[in-house]
Amino acid sequence: MSKLRVGLLFGGRSGEHEVSIISAKAIAAALGRDKNAEKYETHPFYIDKEGSWHGPQVAQQVLNAGVAPQSEEEFDKKQLWKFPPEAAQIEVWFPILHGPNGEDGTIQGLLTLMRVPFVGTGVMGSAVGMDKLAMKTAFERAQLPQVKYVEVTRDRVWSNPCVFPKLCDEIEAKLGYPCFVKPANLGSSVGISKVRSREELEAALDSAASYDRRLIVEAGVEAREVECAVLGNENPKASVVGEITFESDFYDYETKYTDGKANLLIPAQIPEAIAAQIQERAIQAFEAVDGAGLARVDFFYLEASGEILINEINTLPGFTALSMYPQLWGKTGVSFPELVDRLLQLALERHTN
Repeated sequence: MSKLRVGLLFGGRSGEHEVSIISAKAIAAALGRDKNAEKYETHPFYIDKEGSWHGPQVAQQVLNAGVAPQSEEEFDKKQLWKFPPEAAQIEVWFPILHGPNGEDGTIQGLLTLMRVPFVGTGVMGSAVGMDKLAMKTAFERAQLPQVKYVEVTRDRVWSNPCVFPKLCDEIEAKLGYPCFVKPANLGSSVGISKVRSREELEAALDSAASYDRRLIVEAGVEAREVECAVLGNENPKASVVGEITFESDFYDYETKYTDGKANLLIPAQIPEAIAAQIQERAIQAFEAVDGAGLARVDFFYLEASGEILINEINTLPGFTALSMYPQLWGKTGVSFPELVDRLLQLALERHTN
């Protein structure tokens, strides 16, 4: 039986370029193990930081090194739409591109135009899952409880001296302190600030506006941070619930991707009834954005009141050794190689339906 040719697509034009390489390295290893080695033929493809595609020879060198090349060829815009010839032979794509230009619907649109199956959520669900404001709207329609928030646009932040103070007044009145200021379209805590005063709020809004023209400000809550993984298409399943604990002020980029900065407790030590509610709501969130294949859904558990508030959904979560998504499924009884296999089979299934 001939092996299925898998295109492992990684790198990309985002601040999470390096994390993507580490995720891809782990997936490549899983595809070469056990029964997967008999079923799949892995062809890595690397998108550099300027957006140019590189075929298996260069991509394998990047995977072996585990980091982006120190120096890349001079950027040539004419190369952006030129795919390596090996791309035409791929039968199913496994994109593991985190952040903008990777999990926001852009690469999903390109792969859709190629008319080849790919792992993960489609264009619309990826875009909604990436945009925090669109995501909040989808959660509201699904009647999923969430923290209070205020929608902000860059023009209100970078406006005349009369408008900006009124914006800050509005945020203080609706949310109070502490609160979190976030760009709407960046992943992995990039550009996020926790603020406790008017001065910090003004600085955080200015900083977030430099990343995105759409911002969101969320009320801070005293809560335990718990996460649940989802796997499937039309009939998705939820994993056991895990909890993240950390010493830093909040779960920022450094904490998320630095070994030893955060602890993952799987399963979370919470009542069974609470865990069951979280699992149910994780699936509801997945369906609310028309998810496919995989997602990790994050929640706040307010232990004193028993409330569960949804925080966000990540439609293309990390696959590094530190990543919660594969660890959650590992504790649910699905090994890393089996998880990769299931995701590829789900991609094929969705393409034929």
